[in-house]
Amino acid sequence: MSRPLWFVGLIKKTFPQRFTAARMTRRVPFLGRLAERLLFQGDDIVYLPMDRAVPVGEEVGMPEGTVVPSQIIDYFIDRAPFLWVMDRCICRDAQGCRDYPIDLGCLFMGDAARGINPALGRQVSREEAREHQRRCREAGLVQLVGRNKLDTFWLGVGPGEKLVTVCNCCPCCCLWKMLPEITPLVSGKVHRMPGVKVEVGEACTGCGRCLEGVCFVGAVSMEGEQAVISEDCRGCGRCATVCPQGAIKVSLPASDAVEKVIERLEPLFDLGQGGTP
Repeated sequence: MSRPLWFVGLIKKTFPQRFTAARMTRRVPFLGRLAERLLFQGDDIVYLPMDRAVPVGEEVGMPEGTVVPSQIIDYFIDRAPFLWVMDRCICRDAQGCRDYPIDLGCLFMGDAARGINPALGRQVSREEAREHQRRCREAGLVQLVGRNKLDTFWLGVGPGEKLVTVCNCCPCCCLWKMLPEITPLVSGKVHRMPGVKVEVGEACTGCGRCLEGVCFVGAVSMEGEQAVISEDCRGCGRCATVCPQGAIKVSLPASDAVEKVIERLEPLFDLGQGGTP
């Protein structure tokens, strides 16, 4: 049963307290295990590097011919029987975001999305879904794709294997900014795209631009006059796009990087035979 608007309003009011709640899951192991079981069990979510952060031109074993991370989303758009776009991003709406468009919300795919409260968004065609994702990328939003039990909870839909989530996230308001604070039982379910490398080159001048509210998980620090990227990095590539010296490089060395992510995520979902939304 879809959630009523008052419930969604309650989620937005409590959203700013997510960091406090996340810290509690670390301090009290029982709460961490409970949160994982109730809200994140079975999850696997992948950060996709921003297309513009990845040099295009490497051959891959897909018809498109080049490594473009957003192809992963296109793959599921082409196969999902039902596509739904949220009219507003609940995270940016709750935070009153002033830097990124609030009206560019999540894309949900699969039969479970049919149960979302119609006041929250609309069904879209495949072409409209691709256009929505293109607009999100142009706005500088980072895309995450995967299975997220939390979405079945707050939307009041299910089952989880029939709902593919695509989040379009900004670095200032995103739910996943809590990753450094939350129990590893949950943070370990949100990954960088396999094969992605983010490296700082000798051209780095230590200007600090990559530290200024850029990284979702605080993975960039400064050692002397050199930026350093920790293992917490999820590979979104925002630091590379803002570096004025072009010193930070994002690469996908594996020729089958896109295919590997699809092979990893696809078994998590039952999308049926698709359709012609």
